[in-house]
Amino acid sequence: MLDFCRLILAIVIDLFQPRAAVEAEILVLRQQIIVLRRGRPGRMPLSAVDRMVLGWVCQLFPKTREALAIVRPDTVVRWHRAGIRCYRRWKSRPCWGRPRVPAEIRQLIREMSVANPLWGAPRIHGELVKLGIDIGQTSVAKYMARRRGPPSQGWKTFLHNHADGIAAMDLFVVPNLSFRLLYGLLIMSHGRRQILWLGVTAHPTAEWIANQLTAACGWEQVPRYLIRDRDACYDSIFVRRVRSLGIRDHPTSARSPWQNGYAERLIGSIRRECLDHIVVTGEQHLRYILACYMDYYNAMRTHLLLGKDAPNGRAIQRHRRIEGRPILGGLHHQYVRI
Repeated sequence: MLDFCRLILAIVIDLFQPRAAVEAEILVLRQQIIVLRRGRPGRMPLSAVDRMVLGWVCQLFPKTREALAIVRPDTVVRWHRAGIRCYRRWKSRPCWGRPRVPAEIRQLIREMSVANPLWGAPRIHGELVKLGIDIGQTSVAKYMARRRGPPSQGWKTFLHNHADGIAAMDLFVVPNLSFRLLYGLLIMSHGRRQILWLGVTAHPTAEWIANQLTAACGWEQVPRYLIRDRDACYDSIFVRRVRSLGIRDHPTSARSPWQNGYAERLIGSIRRECLDHIVVTGEQHLRYILACYMDYYNAMRTHLLLGKDAPNGRAIQRHRRIEGRPILGGLHHQYVRI
């Protein structure tokens, strides 16, 4: 009887309630019926949709909490607060932010900072801008290699900066057809491994070597240093000539050919690539052979240290037909596009 009276009272109250509140209460009751029909004995299986519907409707219409029968009102409030936390977490997630720098650009920045210790972030950023890479200066500073001390050049850079002012010279022996010994004089530049002079004589004297050095100094810039061994032919006449040209003479230690390694290696290349395959008939013949090889070496022969370039520089040809021109009677060939 008491429950019947409550039902009559609820009907009378609903007659005076707004239409939206009645619809909200009906929605809550229907959702609870759905849960009861889906449930099993013991515990009601409430899904995320059930919590969202009940929590959202009870928050908009607080009076509908009285219609809840399968959960407590405090539980609905707790669900609603958890929903608010999830919503705010979703709103504050990092949607865009700063774009990620590709790995190859990060590696390029590190390589540039290592190879150029005197460059800072603005300098590297300027180079990247000229390369068409869109990146901020702060990102460049972030990915630069960290240094423990002040910036300093490496030994490789130090030696390359001084290589253009260093020349080396050495004598080598060539037997001719009649087993007589001829002497070749090599003068080379350390900067581009360029052959500056190749002289030939049967009797090397200090005066002859001094004259050869004077003739070789007809290039644009006289070297500041000259590396040579301690052969007896380099006597006082040669030393005075070197000083008069403004060149500082640096003889190597006794029995230490490795201290003049560039000249020794170039003499080995001359032997392996030219003289070991030719029988020299005389002084004029040897002079002609060495002159041809010097032109080929300086203009056409590629060098590993120069990035597969020739000492005098060789342009890259990409079009037209390729033709091979024999050098030294076909011992080597010069390939060009015509």
